[in-house]
Amino acid sequence: MTLFRMTLAAVAIAASAAPAMAEKLSLNAISKYLNGLDTAKAAFTQINDDGTISTGTIYLKRPGRARFEYNPPTDALVVAGGSQVAIFDGKSNAGPQQYPLKRTPLNLILERNVNLNQAQMVKGHGYDGTATTVLAQDPQNPEIGTIELKFTANPTELRQWIITDNAGSKTTVILGEMTKGAPLKSSLFSITAAINQRSR
Repeated sequence: MTLFRMTLAAVAIAASAAPAMAEKLSLNAISKYLNGLDTAKAAFTQINDDGTISTGTIYLKRPGRARFEYNPPTDALVVAGGSQVAIFDGKSNAGPQQYPLKRTPLNLILERNVNLNQAQMVKGHGYDGTATTVLAQDPQNPEIGTIELKFTANPTELRQWIITDNAGSKTTVILGEMTKGAPLKSSLFSITAAINQRSR
């Protein structure tokens, strides 16, 4: 499994204990919830396609910014900011791999205005008695894969997402309880600052 694939999945989330609920969330309600996420922080557990497991902390600052800090022994860091995603691999002496944010599924939830009702974006919208699931794909860039989001209600919470790349590999990330609304320093989302820090 490539670090890039692992990284994109770092954007995935699932609940440690999802409460029972009795309603399917509408796409409008989910879009409103995502647009209301200003800042968020949570621990995560990532399950990779090959069965390996990584843990770390995720920071989100919408629009357009995210940071995934992996715990040892995984020496990796992912920073999204300035319309780019940088993937730092501690096993490599080279600089970070960088990709346009718009070319990753992460962009679907980091956009300034999330609108899941956009034509051809949602490929599936279901409810399993516990969680509402939304399978989404960027209609402008279908080759980057899909993201399946899972939400519980009362209150609405993002609990899980699964990234499936164009080769069919899946990666899931499970979040602990989210801390929302806390101030997060802009330097957390600076690719330049991350390069400088890791080169010391």
